[in-house]
This record gives sequence, C-alpha cells and structure tokens, in this order.
Amino acid sequence: MILAATPGTATLLVELGVILVGLALLGRVAARFGLPSIPLYLVAGLVVGEGGVVELVTARTFIESGAQIGVILLLLLLGLEYTGEELTDALRDHAPAGGVDLALNFTPGLLLGLVLGWDVRAALLLGGITYISSSGIIAKLLADLGNTGNRETPVVLAILVAEDLFMALYLPLMAGLLIGGDALDIGLEVTAAIVAVVTALGLAVRYGDRISQVVFVRSDENLILSLLGLALLVAGIAEHLQASAAVGAFLVGIALNGPAEHAARTVLSPLRDLFAAMFFAFFGLQINPTDLPPVLAIAVALALVTAATKLATGWWSARQVGIDPPGRLRAGATLIARGEFSIVIAGIAVAEGIEDDIGPLAAAYVLILAVGGPLIARAVEPLTRRFSQLGRPARPRRTPTARGTTVS
Repeated sequence: MILAATPGTATLLVELGVILVGLALLGRVAARFGLPSIPLYLVAGLVVGEGGVVELVTARTFIESGAQIGVILLLLLLGLEYTGEELTDALRDHAPAGGVDLALNFTPGLLLGLVLGWDVRAALLLGGITYISSSGIIAKLLADLGNTGNRETPVVLAILVAEDLFMALYLPLMAGLLIGGDALDIGLEVTAAIVAVVTALGLAVRYGDRISQVVFVRSDENLILSLLGLALLVAGIAEHLQASAAVGAFLVGIALNGPAEHAARTVLSPLRDLFAAMFFAFFGLQINPTDLPPVLAIAVALALVTAATKLATGWWSARQVGIDPPGRLRAGATLIARGEFSIVIAGIAVAEGIEDDIGPLAAAYVLILAVGGPLIARAVEPLTRRFSQLGRPARPRRTPTARGTTVS
C-alpha cells in the first residue's frame, strides 16, 4: 500500500529537494573554481535560515537530525585512517602540543570576556569557544585537500583528540557551574566522562580485530546497517555520559581494520558526503544574519588573534616531531576552523541567560573562522609546494602515520 502524502509531507519533500539541489549546485561551483565546499554550504544555511532570504520551516528538524549524523560519519571515516596503537602513540608523543594549544587558544576568549566585564562563567565559556577547533570541518577539509595521509596529519589529529578529551571534562564542569551543582555531583559527572572515553579507547586498541571480524560482512546492505548502527550507538552512549559523540564515533573508526576498514570506507563515503553537507548547511541555518553586525568588529578581531594562535600551535607542534616547514604551515592552517563544539558551548550560555551578547558574538566568530579557516588552508597549499621546491624536506622523527602510508 502506498501511503498518502499529507500537505506537511509534501512541503518537507519540496524543501529537502530544494536544499539538496542547491547544495549540489554549490558543490559544483566549488569544484569548478577549486574552492572548498564548506564555506558555500554555510552561506546556503544563512540564506534559508531565520532572517535569511527565505526560511525553511518544515525541513528544519530533519536537517538538524541529518547534521548530527553528518558529524558522526565525518569522525567515523577519519578514525578509519588510523589504528588504535597509532592514536595512543600520538596522544603520548604530542601531549605537550595539547598543553600549548590550550594555553594559546583558551586564553584569548577568557581575557576578552573579562575585559568586557562579563560574568566569570561567561568568560570561561568564551574561552572554550575560542579554544576548540571544529573536528567536523577539519575532517572534511583533510579529505577535500587530499592531506589525510600527510606526515603532519597525525599531529593535527592528536591535537583534535586532546581537545575533544578536554571537552569531556570541560562541558560537565561548566554545566555544574551554571546550574549550581555541588562539588560531588560535578566530580561524578567528570569522572564518568573520563572513564567512558578511556574504556572505549582501551576496547578499540585491545579488541579491534575481534570487533572488525564481527562487523564485517560481504553484503553492503548489512555492512552499512551494522557500521552506522554501531557508530550511532557508541556516539549516543558517549553523549549520554557527558563525553563527546564525535570522540565515540572516532573510536569506532579506529577499532576497525583489515577488510572491515576497507569495506567501510567504500560504502560509507557517499553517506558521509550527503550528511556532512547537511551539517554545514544546518550550522549556517541557525544564525540570524541581523544579529551579526553589532558584534562583528569584536568577532573579527578575536578571529584574527585566534587564527594566529592556532597557526602557531600547529607550527610549533609539527616542528617538535621534525616536520618540515611546509607541513608545519599546513598543520597550523588546518586547525584554524571553529564550528560545532563552539556553537554547543554558546548554546549553553544562551540557554542559561548569561550575557546577551555571547550568542551573537559566538555565531559571528564561528562563521568567520568556519568560512575563513578552510579558505586559509586552501590558500597555503601553493605556498607549501613552493617551500618544498626550495630544498629537501627535513627528515621527521618517528611519528604515527595514516594507514597505508610510509614516512620517509
């Protein structure tokens, strides 16, 4: 029996069709001119959001759900590039880089909040907004630029994982401060988040082969259902335990190896591209363009400062493991983009009614760097090639690499 379409269903289908066709056309434009597609997807969201040229209503909830799946698929596919041993080695070898990242990028937001006379809690939230890079945007950017197997990518990856692990502590801590929870409750939430992440990482490293054997089947249909179901399940559990859903999906990816890894990359890549496009469009859709002008000057200044501090973070971190100057520049430029986590943090502040300006400021700031970060990363590619031609690249010390690549 064919179900009769209701007026609401018809509107949903039309809106979804329009946004998907629009994203497809923008993707073609990006490919035609050699641009990353991310900024165009974000602008598309602005156009169809509240205060835009035309507002999507019926399809908004569906796109929001698709956006959440998009982030999970982005991190799942990125996790497929690395083994559990490589991840633990990266975290161990690049621990100082995580500390430098926190010091250089949390401080500007914290200081600006205090200078503006904000509540200390709001200043701490702004520090989190400026600190955390966008795992979703960077994962897509690495794939778009073909840099997944580069020697500096494990350094970028280690910094992103360290940031997400820090969020596992930061988010429940800030939630406790905002709602006035006592020290015991906050401590229990933080402990649960740490235990969840460490346990998942340990399982991925120790039992990755067995997990891969259980998941792998030769039927594409069953493989997609198994992989997507497992990723969503682990991501949901991680989110429930106040850890990061992105970290959960990433850990599922690193647990897979052998035939399961290769098959997963093949069957999931088209789904990743579809839902990732929804994620970036939905991000722009949440921003009302009329709220941006009053805070734009401060947002631009903050974006310039923290773009420079992220560039310095990547350069210093890559240099510590012997990466040559082109790789250092790529690492720093790749880390500039902010996105989903920053909006989550801003949403906490808005929900609690702390500082009216933090929401628009965060939106303007993230939009600038969500668009500017990929453009800067793309722009440095010719520079890195030019640097490489000036002399033989330095030989790096031993560092984790993506699966199937060789460090020479």
